Amino acid sequence: MRYHMTMKRNGREPILQAAGYAYNFDRMAYYNRGARKVFSVEWVRDHTHEEIQQALEAPNDSGDWQIYADPPPSQRVVNEFLAEIDA
Repeated sequence: MRYHMTMKRNGREPILQAAGYAYNFDRMAYYNRGARKVFSVEWVRDHTHEEIQQALEAPNDSGDWQIYADPPPSQRVVNEFLAEIDA
């Protein structure tokens, strides 16, 4: 919860919400099914507004989910999360 409140205070959450990202409290990550991207709170916290905006705007032509996380999660964690959000 502390990280989520920090995100609100530093203005990063509105950037993600405006881009259509939902927040998953259990996994502490923002996701967008249409863009097929996931951003962990840690990744967002560790990057500038400009870097976040660039990542949001970068095309995802792979058809796979792009995971932005510091450190990168294991494949098991990724699979569990994607199953939770019905990806």
